[in-house]
Amino acid sequence: MNHDKAKGRAPLDYEPCRYAGSNLVFRGPQRCVAQDYVAFLGGSETYGRFIRTPFPALVEERLGVPCVNFGWPNAGPDVMSGDAGLDRLVARARAVVLQVPGALNLSNRFYRVHPRRNDRFLRATRPLQSLFPDVDFTEYTFTRHLLKSLQGLAPERFDLVRDELRTAWVERMIDLVDRIEPPVIMLWFAARLPERGAQRPEVVYDPAFVTRAMLDMVSAHAVRLVEVTTSAQARRLGTAGMVFAQAEAEAARCLPGPVAHVEAAQALLPALRDVLGGVGGTGTGVATGTGVATGTGIATGTGPVRLVLR
Repeated sequence: MNHDKAKGRAPLDYEPCRYAGSNLVFRGPQRCVAQDYVAFLGGSETYGRFIRTPFPALVEERLGVPCVNFGWPNAGPDVMSGDAGLDRLVARARAVVLQVPGALNLSNRFYRVHPRRNDRFLRATRPLQSLFPDVDFTEYTFTRHLLKSLQGLAPERFDLVRDELRTAWVERMIDLVDRIEPPVIMLWFAARLPERGAQRPEVVYDPAFVTRAMLDMVSAHAVRLVEVTTSAQARRLGTAGMVFAQAEAEAARCLPGPVAHVEAAQALLPALRDVLGGVGGTGTGVATGTGVATGTGIATGTGPVRLVLR
């Protein structure tokens, strides 16, 4: 992605801001971190790329507690756990919502990624060079492009890479969740169910390579798991209500739109109310409903939702 646009340039102003101690630039508006707040960790969906009001802001409106958006475009476990200032900010939160990232944007035994822009492929290690001696790795800049090419070239050899990514992801994510002191609510926010489509790196299968078994292993270390599979209506609406330049249209089609963000916010509210002790209204601890959201408010029902109490 164009990182400059992630920092708030036209056509949508993300009001980029910094928090003391962190080297990262986050989406604004900046929130006060000297009082109670909920921290949101995640990737492009949490950041709300092309979205005027992403789900962390929608949750704040209904919950009545400041919600700090620490989302980072294309984030993997590396950037989420590699900034000491961010670690301290997260540690001071009353609760943390952690969006489940894919398993392709992380350094591993086969390749290294940029420590902040985790979708950037830096170099192949000797094991990967030995496994794919016929590949010129200098031709690749992004992890997804690399992995799609390797899978198309030699599916059987690629299985070894995917297995390594899955193993590294589980280890890294468990370490991340265990390091976070406040209660962690994990959020699966995707167009697919965890049981389906985890074999390929294409955007439509995000979070790439993450299976139900992997999700269960990591979420056992969290206090809640909220699963949001975007509704059929949200998917049919496509990019309606999103804000992007014409050159960004393809990227926008790969991300959830405003209605999907409303669905995610609605699904998170009961879990957050339970964890925070009932603030912002009453919650049952169970997210249910098959309706869809319209407009900019939060509806009374969402797309397919599953909430697991730990």
